[in-house]
Amino acid sequence: MSAGTQDSDIKEIVIMGLTPGGRAFRPSDWAERLCGMMSIFGEERRLSYSPYLKPIMAGEVRCVVVDPGLEMIDSAAFAFLMGFPKDNELTLRPGRKPGNENAVDPERDRRHPDEASGTPVAPG
Repeated sequence: MSAGTQDSDIKEIVIMGLTPGGRAFRPSDWAERLCGMMSIFGEERRLSYSPYLKPIMAGEVRCVVVDPGLEMIDSAAFAFLMGFPKDNELTLRPGRKPGNENAVDPERDRRHPDEASGTPVAPG
């Protein structure tokens, strides 16, 4: 799954925070840091993640979901994100796609990591 060659049916690309040995990628906040590179301050004066890049928890694994549409908006950022898994020996896989049972479940996985751990999150 390289830049410019995504399947047109793929709605998301998932960078999974697992090393080849099955260990969690470190530092533990890598997903939030990676997504922070495209964060902006909104009108409410709150920091918000880009709609093209979101940190999630998929089970016990920290992941980053990338919207392939980012390639059209900022090809350099998209290329960096597609190179990140290779540079750090992480898994890159398709996210939601029609008929893909192993896809990211947006209801279960599109939560702030603190929600997944059970730690209360202040209302936005």
